Amino acid sequence: MTYDKKFLLSLYQRMSLIRKFEERVKFLFLEGVMPGTIHQYNGQEGIAVGVCSALKEGDVITSTHRPHGHAVARGLSVESLLHELFGKVTGCCKGKGGSMHMGDLEKGMVPAVAIVAGAIPMATGMALAMKMKKQPNVVACFMGDGAVNEGAFHEGVNMGAIWSLPVIYVIENNLYSASTPIFEMVRLKKLSDRAAGYGIPGVTIDGNDVLAVHEAMQEAIARARRGEGPTLLECMTYRITGHSRRDPCNYQPEGERKNALENEPIRRFHKYLLAQGLATEAELAKADEENDTEIEAAVKSAMAAPDPAPEAALEDIFV
Repeated sequence: MTYDKKFLLSLYQRMSLIRKFEERVKFLFLEGVMPGTIHQYNGQEGIAVGVCSALKEGDVITSTHRPHGHAVARGLSVESLLHELFGKVTGCCKGKGGSMHMGDLEKGMVPAVAIVAGAIPMATGMALAMKMKKQPNVVACFMGDGAVNEGAFHEGVNMGAIWSLPVIYVIENNLYSASTPIFEMVRLKKLSDRAAGYGIPGVTIDGNDVLAVHEAMQEAIARARRGEGPTLLECMTYRITGHSRRDPCNYQPEGERKNALENEPIRRFHKYLLAQGLATEAELAKADEENDTEIEAAVKSAMAAPDPAPEAALEDIFV
């Protein structure tokens, strides 16, 4: 496929924004400025951006305990996300969701579900609602490789399959469920092979190739919009940060990690754009600088924003 320069630069800018956001947030936590805990997305940016760049207005994503990259890719502002991480009333979830539960349905992202595989039945249910209402929309359901061994995975994907629902199940296979290698958890070489058990297509692609993800997602979306049901899309990637903020990644072999750093999606796409003459070094540097400026302004705004009143803890709840 051919793409115009503006679109390609937008992909780079969005991936860069995710990485810079995560790097800034990491130090805010390490400095003790920001409360709570975090599960970061470094190294997986090609998947979030590739998937979300194929979606249209009215489409929805569901996320996991590692939602920052999904949120930025779907178009939530870094300002609303940083306000949320600081627990401010001006955050995307009024400061009540924090890192693992951020989202904004008006932007097309359901607040994330931190339970492993917990969002899969929810995504399936939303796709059922879209089908019943005859809406021309789809749901993209993000999950990690560890989710495929949960009962909710089988139940949700099977229901999506038998009812031919407009949902794409996206496995972000970063090779580790926390610190456990995926090859110790399944006998399959490709997790997408599980799709055969549900009678739906299963596709494994290079998740570090943002254009490959975008194209595979376009095909899966077109199939879903035609009423032909779900696709199980496995995106191979690597988490180049800890499972959570206190994880030194000692379980990752040195050679494996070194290779992953060479093949991470932003560096790879940067080299591709330059080699193909699709962007200049100055254009890419400008995108990086603009992202830095946006993030720093958002940090200052978030730190200055008002904290919620104690009685706000009793609002927005079901009793």
